[in-house]
Amino acid sequence: MSKAFTRESEDLPEIPLPRQTPTLPPGAKNYVTPKGARDLREELDRLSEQEHPRQAESQESNQTGREVQRLRQRIAHLQQSLQSAVIVEPSSKPWDQVRFGATVTVRENDGNESRYRIVGADEADPDRDWVSWCSPLARALLNARLGERVRFRAPAGEQQLEIVGITYQ
Repeated sequence: MSKAFTRESEDLPEIPLPRQTPTLPPGAKNYVTPKGARDLREELDRLSEQEHPRQAESQESNQTGREVQRLRQRIAHLQQSLQSAVIVEPSSKPWDQVRFGATVTVRENDGNESRYRIVGADEADPDRDWVSWCSPLARALLNARLGERVRFRAPAGEQQLEIVGITYQ
């Protein structure tokens, strides 16, 4: 049979994958908490040493080829993030001003309280209420002091948030 009708794993075409959207504005520093840097390093090590070799061994289908490419893309992103990372140590006491790495408790106009942790762009996790330092919410909170009210322009409209607690891990 002609090779034109067979597909060998090395003949798999490079499948264009969506580029990862930049998580930082152009020219912004890649701030990261010490724990965030450790977590990124652990993920990179796990993907490089365990996942990638296992996926590369089983490159039998086109779907697996895509998974390997996604894995390589994630590894490259993690390497680039760690190379450009600026690790920011937690603020020292007194914790009366919001800085990078802070967990901030705010009281909204309706009296509800919410907690947000200001972290690096690669650490942001909406499910845990961890917001990137360059997000609109974090930018409104940064440098605010305990007891201060800040204005935040949310999709639902402008809100006033009162800073009722600041802690660092």
